[in-house]
Amino acid sequence: MSEKRTEIGEIGEFGLIDQLNSKIQIRHQDTLKGIGDDAAVLDAGDKVKVVTTDLLLEGVHFDLSYAPLHHLGFKAVAVNISDIAAMNAVPKQITVSIALSNRFSVEAVEAIYAGINAAAEHYNVDVIGGDTTSSRAGLVISVTAIGEVEKGKEVYRSGAKVNDIICVTGDLGGALIGLQVLEREKEVFMADPNMKPQLDKYAYITGRQLKPDARMDIIHELKELEVVPTSMMDVSDGLASELFHICKQSKVGVMIYEDKLPIDKQTYDTAVEFNLDPITCVLNGGEDYELVFTISQDDFHKLEKHPDIHFIGHVTKEEEGKFMVTKSDTAVQLKAQGWVHF
Repeated sequence: MSEKRTEIGEIGEFGLIDQLNSKIQIRHQDTLKGIGDDAAVLDAGDKVKVVTTDLLLEGVHFDLSYAPLHHLGFKAVAVNISDIAAMNAVPKQITVSIALSNRFSVEAVEAIYAGINAAAEHYNVDVIGGDTTSSRAGLVISVTAIGEVEKGKEVYRSGAKVNDIICVTGDLGGALIGLQVLEREKEVFMADPNMKPQLDKYAYITGRQLKPDARMDIIHELKELEVVPTSMMDVSDGLASELFHICKQSKVGVMIYEDKLPIDKQTYDTAVEFNLDPITCVLNGGEDYELVFTISQDDFHKLEKHPDIHFIGHVTKEEEGKFMVTKSDTAVQLKAQGWVHF
């Protein structure tokens, strides 16, 4: 009798994580949080250390036909710093591991590391080690980031309370639409290598895809304004998906408002050009690396004039579900399509 085989796609990335996590045992008291948040949290006296790792694979997370190596190095660091930011922590160190096939020259590797070093300078972190090995399947970059924050000021996904205000930074959907543009221009180029890519009018959104910037500026500002969010995540898999995580971990519901969702004009216009619904792109587009967080009503006055923080809704009771109020004043159930990895 053959053993039952379950395809990963049947349970999805988060189902797989839950299943693996259920078999993991925490053995040390100083492991305050293991799997299940944007980063692990370790006790370090008056402070806590936060640790996160991300893997970028050629052909899955990036396409070298349009991703400059310098940008790729920067992005590999930025996506990890974004997870550190999501814990309300400040990054200190990173390790970088890289697997290369023999088609990469020394100059190509130097270009990747020029991007990594530019990011290390930008985020004020030290590159403290890693690993280099050969790969038979293209380029793989893995970065681990270590940060710290004063004990008690770390922010989990699980702290949202009913009536908290839901905030999001920047604008959303740009990285997804930027990817559509890059894929289209690649197809045009493949059909006719003499065609010059038409990217000038899409500079903002293609930049959102190729070289995202983790929102450490917001973390520093929140500290200055003495605001500690009640829950927080970075928007890597799509706003709706991240809100679902906060709802699950905090045992709450959410009500957000379509007319409050931040979208850049270039994102909106290009979504329409691609026959995509701009709001669907805002809700389900991944890789924006903005922050979504909740604050108590008492902190609203500290942030209400901030030019880059948008108040998109509020936290409700778990049994009230997860809804978006449309511009026509209809409440529709939120769906988290998110980024499907498998």
